[in-house]
Amino acid sequence: MSIPCPEPRGYPGNLGAPFTVHATSPRTALVDLSSGTPREVSFNALDAACNAVARGLKRLGLNPGERIGILSLNRFEFVATLLGAMRAGVVPVPVNIKLAADTAQYILNDAGARLVFIEAEFRKLLPQGTRTVEYGKDFDAFLDPGAPGTFAPFEPKPDSVAIQPYTSGSTGRPKGVLLSHHGQNWSRLILAHTRGTTEHDVILVAAPLYHKNALNAIKQGLTAGAKLVLMPQFNIERYIEAMGRYRATVISGVPTMMSMLLTRKDLLAKIDTSSVRTIMMGSAPSSAQLLHELKHTFPNAQALVVYGVTEGGPVPLGPHPEGKPRPLGSIGFPYAGTEAKLVNGPSPDEGELALKNPGILLGYHNLPQETAKRVREGWYYTGDICRRDAEGWYYFVGRNDDMFVCGGENIFPIEVETLLEKHPAVHQAYVMPFEHALKDKVPYAFVVLREGIKTSEGDLKQFTIAHGPAYQHPRRVFFLEQLPLAGTNKVDQPYLRRWVAQQIQQQEQQ
Repeated sequence: MSIPCPEPRGYPGNLGAPFTVHATSPRTALVDLSSGTPREVSFNALDAACNAVARGLKRLGLNPGERIGILSLNRFEFVATLLGAMRAGVVPVPVNIKLAADTAQYILNDAGARLVFIEAEFRKLLPQGTRTVEYGKDFDAFLDPGAPGTFAPFEPKPDSVAIQPYTSGSTGRPKGVLLSHHGQNWSRLILAHTRGTTEHDVILVAAPLYHKNALNAIKQGLTAGAKLVLMPQFNIERYIEAMGRYRATVISGVPTMMSMLLTRKDLLAKIDTSSVRTIMMGSAPSSAQLLHELKHTFPNAQALVVYGVTEGGPVPLGPHPEGKPRPLGSIGFPYAGTEAKLVNGPSPDEGELALKNPGILLGYHNLPQETAKRVREGWYYTGDICRRDAEGWYYFVGRNDDMFVCGGENIFPIEVETLLEKHPAVHQAYVMPFEHALKDKVPYAFVVLREGIKTSEGDLKQFTIAHGPAYQHPRRVFFLEQLPLAGTNKVDQPYLRRWVAQQIQQQEQQ
């Protein structure tokens, strides 16, 4: 089935019903791998479950515009709750289950969640006295099945909030992002249309459903009638096994995940990777070296660097409208309905990316000053530094927040990582700023080596000095078997800072 390109002004309808044309189909919509036995759920069964959630919320007295929380690993019930809430006009607030308890509680209190859907192990994150529905315990009793096909979804207005995800809070407390039904319908249709997703696709989802990467995959896949293979969380061995067993055509994740996959060539050699046609990577920069290695390992696949920001569409850039091939490393060309510009940079073709499209946020929940700061005259100012080539393709340089000053020189971590990954021994590099008495901040590097190849900290320092600006060279290099991942499958920076402090303390005691 071909997905039509939506109108640039948005698309009406309830976001909780993205698969209306497939709702009566007995074909498999989801394969839930959260338990020992894979659980296949058809489109008609998923549709019935979503309606049962919507009725259950109404039976409990929740009204359109009120909030519910979800704290869970990926599973069928999470998807049914998410979509069912939106069908009732209730706003789901998916919460990162790896947050500290005080942060999770802040989010639920800030959102005013009247009810929280939860897995038992995450109950410790809740404020005392929270009203809950627990998956695997009382979820079935909560559902109100009703008569098949009789539920009429809430009809949203252009400014009706569909979902309220929270940003990571890397520069302060997490902020609730208000996303509309109409805007996110534009987003799901534009993605399904431009990516050529069909009912023959099998999309492997291991990113957490509280993050935009997985939410986009769910919306895009269900819209097109594709099969979604849902893993509870990312695990290299299980991911590769599921990729082979279900003949995945689309895989996605952050670059760190893909780099970790490539370290297990022994497992990849045991499966047929020829089914994979698309590899989507977002949420962090991707090196040219990684893209080349993925192409070698997945010969039939196109590896795409996907730019997305929760507040900005969330995916504003994609393929060229005339079908021109995307240059290596480009994050794309503005979609139909998206305006993009670069501001406050050294030239008109480099600076902070600002976006305008139907999918940008309505505002930040209860934060009018922050909304006014980031959304001006319909433009969302992303805080991401990008450049644009002569043909209009965009490239990611770094986040304003990521840039740090070392002895008066501006450094973006991606610049140092790209340099390190040119060394023949380096499979993967990650760079963070650390405090320095004279330089303010200096780069430290965390490196995963290629199998069977050795190097030293001194060698890598000399390599970066010889091949790049001296001020960019990492003052310390730490070797790891793999980079630690946080809840959104991004690198766990707090863990690395604690680990470095322990390493330095041990060295000082020797």
